[in-house]
Amino acid sequence: MADTPTYQLNDGSTLPSIGFGTYPLKGEDGIGAMVSALQAGYRLLDSAVNYENETEVGEAVRRSGLPRDQVAVATKIPGRHHAKDAALQSLRDSAQSLGVERIDLALIHWPNPSQDLYPQAWAALVDAQRDGLVRTIGVSNFTEQHLRRIIDESGVTPAVNQIELHPYFPQAEMRAVNEELGIRTQAWSPMGKRQAPFDEPPVADAARAHDVTPGQVILRWHVQLGSLPLPKSATPERQRQNLDVFGFELSDDEMAAITALGRPDGRLFGGDPDTHEEM
Repeated sequence: MADTPTYQLNDGSTLPSIGFGTYPLKGEDGIGAMVSALQAGYRLLDSAVNYENETEVGEAVRRSGLPRDQVAVATKIPGRHHAKDAALQSLRDSAQSLGVERIDLALIHWPNPSQDLYPQAWAALVDAQRDGLVRTIGVSNFTEQHLRRIIDESGVTPAVNQIELHPYFPQAEMRAVNEELGIRTQAWSPMGKRQAPFDEPPVADAARAHDVTPGQVILRWHVQLGSLPLPKSATPERQRQNLDVFGFELSDDEMAAITALGRPDGRLFGGDPDTHEEM
């Protein structure tokens, strides 16, 4: 399979245009699934402290035999570690768990605005990047208000904002904000998990028209939006399919029809960044 195209980020680094989600992969089975993903061609593994699988991610990278500089590992600071000193310690602990000297991408997992400590967590990330502990820094589940506040207070713009994004929740406004600010949108749950719209006519019709799977259609939709999706599958064949989305192109009408599946209540579990707490 040809190499996955990459995105250039606002800090000059690059990330593959599709990554591999690792939640909830754990233990030997989890390591095996991640090694399989790396063998299939994934070069970005998305983890988090709260996934409790950083050790497995690091082990998978080592077992894959790939050079360390060819695989990007990402993790996220949990809400309980937002105070600046705690955030820096969280990053050091993550690097140790992953078995790496430098984390390729570190994000704030959720803003947890009721705690009002996310600007401290961002200040910690800025310091960690300056000191070489982290290569690229970003956030997850941040709204425009959260983004503008940390940019105003630090003078540093996140390279990435990872948000819930799938056909039932296409996030047009947030994608536009990220684009305006020069931030790359990453997508968690890019298919929509258990309610994936595989049978919806816009998806199913496009799959037939291009002789691909409905999942490939959805991931191609992400790619054409400029979103960096993080699909998760433990099945080698599905892993390969999910990466194989660069040999066809959806038409403008197909793209618009899939985006039109969006619903006001399209969130998977009501994870509104203004109210959701992830400690």
